[in-house]
Amino acid sequence: MYASAPAGRKRPFDGRGRDADRAHGFAAAGANPALIWVEKEPHPCIPEPSAMYIPPETRAHLEEVERRAGHLWKFLDVPGKQAAIARLEEQMGAATFWDSQKAAQKVIAECNGYKNTVGPQVAFRRKIDDAKTLAELIAESPDGTADAELEELRSLAETLLVEVADIEIAAFLSGPHDKSNAIVTVKAGAGGTESNDWADMLFRMYTRWAERRGFKVEIEDIAEGEGAGISLATFRLEGPNAYGYVKAERGVHRLVRISPFDANARRHTSFCSVDVVAEIDDDIDIEINEADLRVDVYRSSGKGGQHVNKTESAVRLTHIPTGLVVACQRERSQVKNRALAMKILRARIYEKTLDDKRAEMEKYYGEKGDIGWGNQIRSYVFQPYQMVKDLRTGVETGNIQAVMDGDIDAFINGWLRAGGPRTRNKDIKIED
Repeated sequence: MYASAPAGRKRPFDGRGRDADRAHGFAAAGANPALIWVEKEPHPCIPEPSAMYIPPETRAHLEEVERRAGHLWKFLDVPGKQAAIARLEEQMGAATFWDSQKAAQKVIAECNGYKNTVGPQVAFRRKIDDAKTLAELIAESPDGTADAELEELRSLAETLLVEVADIEIAAFLSGPHDKSNAIVTVKAGAGGTESNDWADMLFRMYTRWAERRGFKVEIEDIAEGEGAGISLATFRLEGPNAYGYVKAERGVHRLVRISPFDANARRHTSFCSVDVVAEIDDDIDIEINEADLRVDVYRSSGKGGQHVNKTESAVRLTHIPTGLVVACQRERSQVKNRALAMKILRARIYEKTLDDKRAEMEKYYGEKGDIGWGNQIRSYVFQPYQMVKDLRTGVETGNIQAVMDGDIDAFINGWLRAGGPRTRNKDIKIED
């Protein structure tokens, strides 16, 4: 597919005229001083031009990109979705389309969903076609005349290799709510100051990661810990596929380090849980009986000035049938905080009732288990060595500073590529 040095009888370039070599059935296979001339079958009428040599690495990158893009094209059934788009657009063009606003909006949303899948695939295929055209141009150029184009092709091949990996990850985000915003709760486990500090570190890690991805972060509730850190933080992530990505973080996270709070500089192990739910649309009907709610109001414990701290504007909702508890203190108004808390509660109840079988749902929510040993999904070891390891996929890195600064895409992508395992792989060793 991509031009390379043809096979055949070879001899080093000896400085003789190229026309003479071509007349004897040889053609150039490179543009550098150390050229190899390769015997080719002569064209019966037209002399063969010298062919530029495309490096094997560049050629391999292009072939890999095309292979992986082809698999995605079939996996996502792009032709089928293109046909569905045409069918839906035909419906949208009907004179009676807007007779039912609700039905029309549903059709538009379905069509846009297909377009969001098809669009990137079609655009990427065009880039591959452009690369193939450039490769053909280089292959047909006399040696030494397309060096700039060869460098452009090399750079393009490397870029496409990165892009196809991103497109593959995006293809895994096909769940019903993967494109939704997310509500994340970080909760400290047993351990007092140590666990509170660890919760604060995780909260910072996720906000830094969100900044890297361009997500908007809104803090819904935060409770300061005794002595240091936080005991709990609930925040909202707004951005494309926010839930699809951050759902990989659901579970227990374990930290091993020499405690900065221990005068004897001993190693401590701390645990925190991370819970993630999708923010559901208002048109999803989740009925909550007011009689099933216990509503508590209290003064905000966070920063925010005299009004926030001196009025009972914070709201805590307890859903008695499920035991779910949601608190919100983001706004200065108790009414607004109650509305936000209800929105989060609806999302959590919906998440809990997605499956028809109660046993499966109990297992699903049991992933976090107790916030302690044996239930963790990721281990962060700071001392005596440095290692962060995902215990579901085996993905690991020794660059703990980068991880704590929000560089966690390798773990998230690895989890998505592995099919989203919900529990720890027992074959993966927990580092001490």
